[in-house]
Amino acid sequence: MLNPRRHPARRTRLRGLALTVVATLAIPLVPAVAQAAAPGPGVPTGPSSAPGSVTALSGDPSAAPGGTALTDPSSAAVPDDDGRLRSGTIFPVPPDDFYDPPADLGDGADGELIRTREQPAGLSARTWMVMYHSTGATGDDIPVTGRVLVPHRAWRGDGPRPIVTVAPGTRGIGDDCAPSRWLDYERPLIEPFLLKGYAVVITDYEGLGTPGLHTYMVGQSQGRVVLDMVRAATNLGASGLEPGGKVVIAGYSQGGGAAVWAGELWQSYAPELDVVGVAAGGVPADLTAVSERLNGGLGFGFMLLAAFGYDAAYPELDLDAYFNDRGRRLYEREQDACVDTALAYALQDIDVYTDQDPRYTDAWQARFAENRAGANPPDAPLFLYHGLFDEIVPPGQAATLRDEYCAAGADVHWQWHVGEHVTTMVTAAPSVVTFVERRFAGRPFWSHC
Repeated sequence: MLNPRRHPARRTRLRGLALTVVATLAIPLVPAVAQAAAPGPGVPTGPSSAPGSVTALSGDPSAAPGGTALTDPSSAAVPDDDGRLRSGTIFPVPPDDFYDPPADLGDGADGELIRTREQPAGLSARTWMVMYHSTGATGDDIPVTGRVLVPHRAWRGDGPRPIVTVAPGTRGIGDDCAPSRWLDYERPLIEPFLLKGYAVVITDYEGLGTPGLHTYMVGQSQGRVVLDMVRAATNLGASGLEPGGKVVIAGYSQGGGAAVWAGELWQSYAPELDVVGVAAGGVPADLTAVSERLNGGLGFGFMLLAAFGYDAAYPELDLDAYFNDRGRRLYEREQDACVDTALAYALQDIDVYTDQDPRYTDAWQARFAENRAGANPPDAPLFLYHGLFDEIVPPGQAATLRDEYCAAGADVHWQWHVGEHVTTMVTAAPSVVTFVERRFAGRPFWSHC
């Protein structure tokens, strides 16, 4: 067990500085650099869901919840396709009963559609919201929502139109944070894929948008819903997508973990899919190692979200039994937390909220082990990448994942990027696009193993 840091007063003094640094660097950086990385002028980019797919918000977009005016809304949000501003949890999300599943889900197979809705046209793709069947963390049939984007132009390549299933990065655990509600900060990937004629599908994960708490960072759940998102898209007749087409799995950060888990589960869970590659960056493969980086660091809030996610997935972990009174108040207050809220807990320690650190108990270690990536490498080319100065996800455990995959006979192309967590996502985007294009074209793959 790590020795707890015992300087709450110092943490309080440093917290404001840390938040200022993170907000100054990270929030403006993503849309600005993403704009530069996107192909061609005039392609809107943003921090958070899919192009051309978010319906207009009602109300005054210049006011935050509670009536507080934003003095510079452009610093925290970018225009959506209809010109309105929205970002993260700054602006209220209108009610949408699409996310409310029917009382009886029936006996649908994984990937079978529950409901669909076409969204207003925008950018270079037709867009649908879908709700589909999948298998949750403990094997239950669950409803999951997501988006399907299909380019307007006909596919001219060989075989059915290829599909990229993009596993989204961290949005939070509250329903209003669901990726399908916002412009994606995966936009530097999504729009280039659409311009090349590929379909893009994006899951909301278990418990994001739909009832129940999001099982944040539970790899097996995330991997299954990413694969079932492809099945759902090919079950959507109006999309024109056909089973049997080539599939690439891509993701970064939380999405990188989901992508490698989808790759590891693919051959046993969805062997009918023709997965020809997996691109994953910033992968949190070993949550024990990741938590040791986050505890007391800038990303401590993400560790809290992961604790909530594991408790939601595995009730026997009983997180409440470890909390002190302060921790219980935190848990009640942050059930709807989005990623911006996580930043508010920078430089804090788990001992502030617990009487005993649950991470190193037998029960928690067993669940972490079940969701540690690396044991079953996919039989498809892997492109793994990581930032040398990643302050959120430790580079060492990502390199260990690479080594384990290579030792098991996988084909891995590896890239280090001279950057931290946010910038690496953007600087790696062109390489990810090239990897996907080469996989769909059947070009040779250069493995570093």
